[in-house]
Amino acid sequence: MRQMQICVLGAGPAGLLFSLLAKRRNPRWRIEVHEQNPPDATFGFGVVFSQGALAFLERDAPDLHAKLSARMESWPMQRIVHRGAVVEIDGNGFSAIGRLDLLHFLQGLCLDAGVDIQFDRRLDTPPPADLVVGADGLNSVVRQGRRFEPQVEWLSNRFVWYGTAQRFDCLTLTFRENEHGAFVAHHYRYSPEMSTFLVECDAATWRRAGLDRMDDAGSRAYCERVFAPDLGGQALQSNHSLWRQFPLLSNRRWSAGNAVLIGDALRSMHFSIGSGTRLALEDAIALDRAFDGAGHDVPRALAAFERERRPVVEKLYAAASASSHWYEQFPERMRRFDALGLAYDYMTRSGRMDAARLRRLAPRFMARVDAAGISA
Repeated sequence: MRQMQICVLGAGPAGLLFSLLAKRRNPRWRIEVHEQNPPDATFGFGVVFSQGALAFLERDAPDLHAKLSARMESWPMQRIVHRGAVVEIDGNGFSAIGRLDLLHFLQGLCLDAGVDIQFDRRLDTPPPADLVVGADGLNSVVRQGRRFEPQVEWLSNRFVWYGTAQRFDCLTLTFRENEHGAFVAHHYRYSPEMSTFLVECDAATWRRAGLDRMDDAGSRAYCERVFAPDLGGQALQSNHSLWRQFPLLSNRRWSAGNAVLIGDALRSMHFSIGSGTRLALEDAIALDRAFDGAGHDVPRALAAFERERRPVVEKLYAAASASSHWYEQFPERMRRFDALGLAYDYMTRSGRMDAARLRRLAPRFMARVDAAGISA
């Protein structure tokens, strides 16, 4: 069988998992991964998966699923905190792992399989190869030149991704207000010692608070004051933690010639539905499976990959966009609802969940909602 040359740009979850699966399936293929950062570099802290999000990995790569699950923090519910009241949503479980732990796990498996990973190497142009995989994130080099016809919508909210040694029981959304406006923190533990603590606010609040003019230390101190009741005296920790706007990225074309996009290079899913890393891993599995059916026929494989994945991705992208726009209006929703009403409004925000489905999945939560007459 002819040896194929595959060039993967980006050693994130999507690029590493595709390289691993393709190398395992085709040991003679030459697979090079080019990553601009060193092996210990990462941005942010933990990544989170919804309860059923890893089912695809259990089905398609059960050995990876077993090893990865043993490294993750898991819990069977979610909490909403608003006006000091706590609402628990049963049947809404999640798992989380440190982003760097996930990358190290995949790096080790790739190296053991014979994948060539080259770190600290930024390429302005992909080298010649039979297949070029753009797994290089939002600022993808592979996507440059507009062959993929990208579209970007920038959300107006500002967010910053911190960590903290405060250990939280489960994924929690905590809504707080002060004299400057409304804030929400998305927080969850991703290891026995650390939690992600992502803070979000609308643009007007961000400016009134002076966060647009603060340095990193000032920003962390401000957020620690806002969420003092939740942090238990623990500090917020920074890791390239800058206030940013979220880009909703999509591409009309998924492939161009022998190049294909996967993960965040292909589309960005808003963090509020916890599906970005999941979809990156699913992309990798689907692209590998497409080559299992097509062999060395790159155009055929890329067409099969898009045919299988596009309907799934577009459905989730629509849900993620609806969720992101809910967050764009969260200050007004905080004023309108008490904690239970806000929790129900939040759970139905994307259009994927209605009262009937929630009654099946979260019966204790919905018993409270129905008793209050909220879902009528």
